[in-house]
Amino acid sequence: MRDASLARLAFAGALLLSSCSLAPRYERPAAPVPATWPTPAAPAPEGATPAADLGWRDVLGDARLQALVELALAGNRDLRVASLNVDLARARYGIQRSARFPDVNGSGSYTRGRTPLDQSSLGRPYVSDQWNAGVGITAWELDLFGRVRSLNDAALQAWLGTTEARRGAHLSLVAETADQYLATRALDEQLALARQTLELVQTSHDLTRRRYDVGQLSELDLRTAEVQVQTARVNLAALAQQRAQAENALVLLIGQPLPPDLPPPAPLDASGVLADLPAGLPSDLLQRRPDILEAEHTLQAANASIGAARAAFFPTISLTASGGFSSAELGSLFSADAHAWSFTPRVTLPIFSGGRNTASLEAARVQREIAVARYERAIQAAFRDVADALAARGEIEQQVEAGQARVAAGERRYQLADLRFRKGVDSSLTVIAAQQDLYASRQLLVQARLARLRNLIGLYRALGGGWAERTGTGAR
Repeated sequence: MRDASLARLAFAGALLLSSCSLAPRYERPAAPVPATWPTPAAPAPEGATPAADLGWRDVLGDARLQALVELALAGNRDLRVASLNVDLARARYGIQRSARFPDVNGSGSYTRGRTPLDQSSLGRPYVSDQWNAGVGITAWELDLFGRVRSLNDAALQAWLGTTEARRGAHLSLVAETADQYLATRALDEQLALARQTLELVQTSHDLTRRRYDVGQLSELDLRTAEVQVQTARVNLAALAQQRAQAENALVLLIGQPLPPDLPPPAPLDASGVLADLPAGLPSDLLQRRPDILEAEHTLQAANASIGAARAAFFPTISLTASGGFSSAELGSLFSADAHAWSFTPRVTLPIFSGGRNTASLEAARVQREIAVARYERAIQAAFRDVADALAARGEIEQQVEAGQARVAAGERRYQLADLRFRKGVDSSLTVIAAQQDLYASRQLLVQARLARLRNLIGLYRALGGGWAERTGTGAR
């Protein structure tokens, strides 16, 4: 009984010692970016909600786009894989965490055997029976130096990292769906312009042919008008191809064909995308961007792995213990006299490993330095994403304003050229040049409006927005 008490005392002491760890203390590296944005951002009103906390339904005002984002979040296969990776990492963490606790197994056995005469102490051969029942712990490592704990911490950080990766996939999917939808809307408007232009140049061509037939225009005028008609047809076919491919890309994002009952689309210049997005400070990205948080969890996992590598230099103590009953007869198996137990601690002291432990520790340290570099790179990439979006915001607005003015001037120029052509003052070449310039101006204006919307979506994504469905909910 005294031995059993000593065993229990040793077991409790081992549990207390197992709380230590040889992992270095984690310190977050300093952010390798300036404290302010290169392009000054407009100060956010006091109490304004950070962009990362704005719900995507509140940022994306188009009802059709909202429906598409909802379908994408439910059916996109890449997002599904990211979610399954979280489940896989959680299961692996559970496996690693179980190593901190002993495996307790119950057992029962029966043995019947004959002892021959030359091995018998009774002077005759005999047959014996042996009944056993009990519970036991086999080779449970007492984590005196934190090896198991460090591996457990590394697995936990890996799980948390996949959780952030899943959140990053969610944010990317919201932004990509919005971006692709806006691209299809821009192509719809460009297609409408191409059809309208084809009608205009066809009308101009017909008039040119009539005047050519009566000898008022030369064949050069006629052939130039024909070239313009065929050019418009080529542009229309190319845009139709791009529109079909854009819809195919949108179908891939949402994971199913476009439902026929979607809300009607809004015009590109009235898409309802929230334009007032507060940029905040670069330091806000450290807690807002999932890719930065994922990189930090990877760094913390590498830091914990150093603790496991350090622990390999110290003794390993494992425990095998069992208790139960053993009897030669089944009827007396569970009697007081049949009680049996064993306690077998084992110590393994590393003496020579050919440099394996030293190399493992060095590898763990190098992995941490790699993780530090990747963490800093993630911060720099996030800083650049926001800085690029802020730098482009003002310039794109100027492009849109200039494009609108150019279209207005081009429309007036075409009206005057067409009027002079119909009255016979100018040749068709003047009208053709005006038509071409007006078509190009309208197409550029559509592209500028698309660029403005894409810039807003990109800024929303760069600031870590897109996780919450509604502002203030904090989650989808």
